[in-house]
Amino acid sequence: MVALSGLALAAPPASAAAAHRFGAAQYGNGGHRYAGGVWGGYVAQGSGFRSVTGSWTMPDVRCNTTADLFAPWIGIDGYGSQTVEQTGVQVDCSGGYPAYSAWYEMYPAPPVFWSNPVDAGDAFTASVTTSGNGSYLLKLTDTTKGWTRSITKSLRGRNVSAEAVIESPSQSYPSFDELDFSGITVNGRVFDSAYPQPLDSGQYTETALSNGAFAIVPA
Repeated sequence: MVALSGLALAAPPASAAAAHRFGAAQYGNGGHRYAGGVWGGYVAQGSGFRSVTGSWTMPDVRCNTTADLFAPWIGIDGYGSQTVEQTGVQVDCSGGYPAYSAWYEMYPAPPVFWSNPVDAGDAFTASVTTSGNGSYLLKLTDTTKGWTRSITKSLRGRNVSAEAVIESPSQSYPSFDELDFSGITVNGRVFDSAYPQPLDSGQYTETALSNGAFAIVPA
């Protein structure tokens, strides 16, 4: 993995298994299944997606098993393509408690974790932008703690979808009461204008999208 000059990237925390990746869509029986796990939220399909931005607040997570693992993220591609350009916050329960970590991923490469502190209740804004030439700027801001990380990476993405979703690579979600996405835009326009479709993760469902905002709640 190549880090942008000046950015000190942390190794994945000990509780974060390297095999877990947040991946592209695979379609199977019983709903939408993905290489990295199960998605829930909204995805817009089409072509020419150049930017996606969104905000959320990390919920207070309760671990049910050590297999529980999930992340809210914002990204381009992954639905109808085999790459994903994405950034978000992971909650990993493999140590028996919820460990929060900020990350980005240029799937199929594994996620890269940032060392900045993350806690329940932190508010985040994330964005992924591209000029369409294979270069992607991924940016994640913790507006509660006041830090921002960004990096530019290259990948031959198709730019055929844009997402604001949660995902569990282990297909085992921890428990939380609600996660709110807001301020979601695609190509500078409110997310609703791209007519995104809802995706249920199974354990969680999404409320109706309105003016670029929706909530993830228990099904």
